[in-house]
Amino acid sequence: MRLRIVTPLEIVVDEQGVTSLRAEDASGGFGILPRHADFLTRLTVSVVSWIGGDGAERHCAVRGGVLTVSGGREIAVATRKAVPGDDLATLDQTVIERFRSETDEERRARADSARLHLTAIRQIMRRLRPEGRDGPTGW
Repeated sequence: MRLRIVTPLEIVVDEQGVTSLRAEDASGGFGILPRHADFLTRLTVSVVSWIGGDGAERHCAVRGGVLTVSGGREIAVATRKAVPGDDLATLDQTVIERFRSETDEERRARADSARLHLTAIRQIMRRLRPEGRDGPTGW
């Protein structure tokens, strides 16, 4: 099988001869073998592991993303960030925690931004109501 892991800025992995792959989505871990049915899933922040044609196990930490299997021989992963590595312990402990904390920070930032927008809309609506207007000009 051919495995491609891509981010918006680069092709992180492009490998032929992959004999199996393990990944994780919201339902848990799963495996892909040659001739797998066409498949589409959303990955969690996790490590994608595979066995290359040479029998070596390889890994890549991904910050979520989408995994597709096409024709039973093409596996593609599109993700915002990916870090390949041979040492699973390093990827598992440092990179994954960093990805998770970045994801949490982004959620908080989006929530803060939504609160600011709602506050601004409420103030605009208050000003547009006749009882909220000050003086003859309406402002």
